[in-house]
Amino acid sequence: MTGLPSQHNNVRGQIATAYRHACLSELDALKPGNVHRFSDGHGMTLEDFITSANVSAEPLTTLELGLGERIYKAVEATHEAVGCNTNLGILMLCAPLIQAAYDRSLHPGALRDKLGRVLLEVDAKQMEWLFRAIRLAAPAGLGQSDKHDVFKTPSAGLIEVMAHAADRDQIARQYATGFADLFDFALPRLRSYEARWQCKEWAVTGLFLSLLAHFPDTHIQRKQGLYKAVATSLHAADLVEGLFQAEMPEHYQLRLLQADSEFKREGVNPGTSADLTVATLFISYLESMHSAFEQNAGFTRVRDSRPEEVGIRS
Repeated sequence: MTGLPSQHNNVRGQIATAYRHACLSELDALKPGNVHRFSDGHGMTLEDFITSANVSAEPLTTLELGLGERIYKAVEATHEAVGCNTNLGILMLCAPLIQAAYDRSLHPGALRDKLGRVLLEVDAKQMEWLFRAIRLAAPAGLGQSDKHDVFKTPSAGLIEVMAHAADRDQIARQYATGFADLFDFALPRLRSYEARWQCKEWAVTGLFLSLLAHFPDTHIQRKQGLYKAVATSLHAADLVEGLFQAEMPEHYQLRLLQADSEFKREGVNPGTSADLTVATLFISYLESMHSAFEQNAGFTRVRDSRPEEVGIRS
C-alpha cells in the first residue's frame, strides 16, 4: 500500500465517501427488525450508526494498513465513539473490498478478482489484528471454540479459519467463498430493484428482505437459535412477496412498519442481513466509481467530490 503513487491519493477520499454513503443509504431504508430512520431498536439509535460510519471511515481507508489492522483500527474508533458493537460485520466485509479497490487503482482488473487475491495474502500478523478486532467488538453470541478460537493465537490462514465458521456465520462465509453471495445473489437483485422502483430506499428494502428470506440470519441464529432464524426468513419471504405485489412500494409501508414492530418486540434483529446489505451497496458504488474514473481517463482528473459526481447514485 505504501507504494501507491501520490497522484492516486485522492482515491482514498472517493472510497471513504462511497463507504459512508453505503452505510447511510442502508440506514435510510425501512428494514424490519433493524435500526433505520423510521425506528431505533435493540438498545441502539440511528445516531449511533451514523456516528459509527463517520468515525470508522478514516481508519478503514488508511492506505498503509493491512487487512486485520485496518479492521481493528476502525473497530477501535467505533468503540470509542459509541461504546458498543454497531458495525463489526460491516467493517469485516468492507475492509477487503477497500484493499481490493486500492489494488485495482494500481493494476487494472475486476474487483472480484482483486478481492480474492487480498483474502489469500493475509498473513499471520494481520490475522492477530483481526482476532483482536473481534474480541474488542465482542459481537452477540461470541463464545469459545475448540478450533480457531479468537481468544487464542491464530493457528491457520484466513480462508481456513473462515471456512471453519462459515456454517454459523455469514460474514465468515463471504471470506471463505470470495463474497460469492454478494456478487452472485445480492448485487444482481440490487440492480434489478433499482430498475424496478427507480428509488434507492425501496431498492435497499427489497435487497435486505431478499437477503433475509434467502439466507437465515446468523446473528439471529447465534442469539435465538436456528429455528427462530429460519422462521424469520420465512416471514421475510412473505414480506418480499407482498412488497412485489403492491402497486407501489409505498402502499406496503404500513405492513413493513408492523413487521418491524413485531420483530423488535421479540428481540429479533437481522443484523447480519443489514451488514450484507451495506457491503452490497458498497460494491455497487465501487463499481460505479471505477467506471467514472475510466471515463475520466485517469485518476488525476478525479476530484474529492460528492458521491453523485463519481457515478454513485443516491
